[in-house]
Amino acid sequence: MKMAMKIISSTELLKNKLFTVVDEVATDSSGFEIHRSIIKHPGSAVMMAVDDTDQILLVKQFRLPAEQDLWELPAGRIDPGENALEAARRELREETGYHAEQWTELVSYWASPGYVAEKMTIYLAQKLTAGTQQPMEDERIEIRWFPKDELANWIRTGKILDGKTLVGYFMWLDKKTQLTR
Repeated sequence: MKMAMKIISSTELLKNKLFTVVDEVATDSSGFEIHRSIIKHPGSAVMMAVDDTDQILLVKQFRLPAEQDLWELPAGRIDPGENALEAARRELREETGYHAEQWTELVSYWASPGYVAEKMTIYLAQKLTAGTQQPMEDERIEIRWFPKDELANWIRTGKILDGKTLVGYFMWLDKKTQLTR
């Protein structure tokens, strides 16, 4: 029988503009205890922008934790007062300059639930119109359209290392398959 866990203590260790780190202890009625340091994050919106010819828009930027440039789906943090779709619309415009008329939620998932409380929601963005990028001052973003087959090859050969891009691509393929059945 599954027993509900209850947080019995939570101590803030660090807070910055992107996330908060807390030390938490949870227990269940049997006395079983979990003690973890957790990165609390407000969540992220991810945009899978696909044009009428099934080309996928990716961005390349240097990712300090990975210590390299990564090609990935555009994404960004959900700001206070926003929901995931509002953040997706804003982030697509900021990072790529594109606007989308049609939005479809593909999936929501926990990025790394062992120590990061960040839920990512991936949206399919279609019926796109180009505009001007508005990246943040600490972002240098290159954008590129990838034909579906080229992106599939990059995934197979390990050139795409970003988890949200892998999840988004395969969820999009699954949705396309369901629509053609």
